[in-house]
Amino acid sequence: MENRCEVGPTGELSLFTDQLGDPICRVRHSPAYLMLVAEMVVVGGGEDKERREIVGIIRGCVKTVTCGTKLSRNSKNCPFKLPIYTKVAYILGLRVSPSHRRMGIGMKLVRGMEKWCGENGAEYSYMATENDNLASVELFTHKCGYSKFRTPSILVQPVFEHRVKSDKRVAVIKLAAADAEALYRRRFSATEFFPRDIDAVLKNKLNLGTFLAVPKGSPYAAAAGSWPGADEFLASQPESWAVLSVWNSKDVYTLEVRGASRVRRALARTTRAVDRALPWLRLPSVPEVFRPFGFHFLYGIGGEGPKAARMVRSLCGVAHNLAKEHGCGVVAAEVAGRDPLRLGIPHWERLSCAEDLWCIKRLGEEYSDGCVGDWTKSPPGLSIFVDPREF
Repeated sequence: MENRCEVGPTGELSLFTDQLGDPICRVRHSPAYLMLVAEMVVVGGGEDKERREIVGIIRGCVKTVTCGTKLSRNSKNCPFKLPIYTKVAYILGLRVSPSHRRMGIGMKLVRGMEKWCGENGAEYSYMATENDNLASVELFTHKCGYSKFRTPSILVQPVFEHRVKSDKRVAVIKLAAADAEALYRRRFSATEFFPRDIDAVLKNKLNLGTFLAVPKGSPYAAAAGSWPGADEFLASQPESWAVLSVWNSKDVYTLEVRGASRVRRALARTTRAVDRALPWLRLPSVPEVFRPFGFHFLYGIGGEGPKAARMVRSLCGVAHNLAKEHGCGVVAAEVAGRDPLRLGIPHWERLSCAEDLWCIKRLGEEYSDGCVGDWTKSPPGLSIFVDPREF
């Protein structure tokens, strides 16, 4: 089914997914998940035997995330934001066989998945698609009652043959999972879509680590790996700092770009050969994306201070070199379109998506998310937390 359903404009370069034999790989690590399959009975064969043919699939998962904030006070002069959580369903991987489209199969699959999500307590359902995927946008917004919600940017950077040089003005510290959890909960739990089970994400075997960048001369850089704890760090934080985590999507599924001309393939091979032969020149090279390739996903990107974007760039360099060691083709990240840290994430415009479209729908009638009201009508914030289990 995946091979029959290309992703991308017809007649141009298309992206294909190899799920490595696990059709639920992209939802398996969520707290609750399901895959639905649409079948049709086909009569054929020498004895008019009946057989079933898969003509459509859809996947979904349910989790608890931050949908808004409320002000609280631990003292009269120190207000702070507390997260408001809601159960949300994520619908992905809707595929309908090209020979069975315009028959209502996609609609039935979406409705069936929404029913299961509602039974599992989801108050909202959302999905992501390309802005120019008119068929998907039409199905969800005009027929299934979804509304356009957020437009984050997917930023993709090739993994070169050479290693990226580290910034000598920045020190990078790798945090233990428990320390990373404390920092994320203390500083980022009010971020939209922050998963309440962040501990499960950080302790997952696919998580390759959380990295913190601080100025080279700060006391934390000279602490020789002694982490003071999130509360102490945030109470006396350096002027600028940044953090991100790395998820090993390479062991979940691989991608492949199809439809490239021989000229494009030859040019890509040439750039890699030159980069491999002359690594000291640090020439940007096109990775081997015309065969199945894996990638690492950067998530939990955050920071503070006037030089936070520079800190993020340094962390992306560390992530690039880690991806090179793992044999990945690209490194990807997804951030809110207005996120100021976006400027620190290296990427190629040709490989990236300036506006990924998230659509959302309210499944329940009652409001359990209090002062947020109807989340589907809330304005976007500066940042968003993208769960690596769903990318």
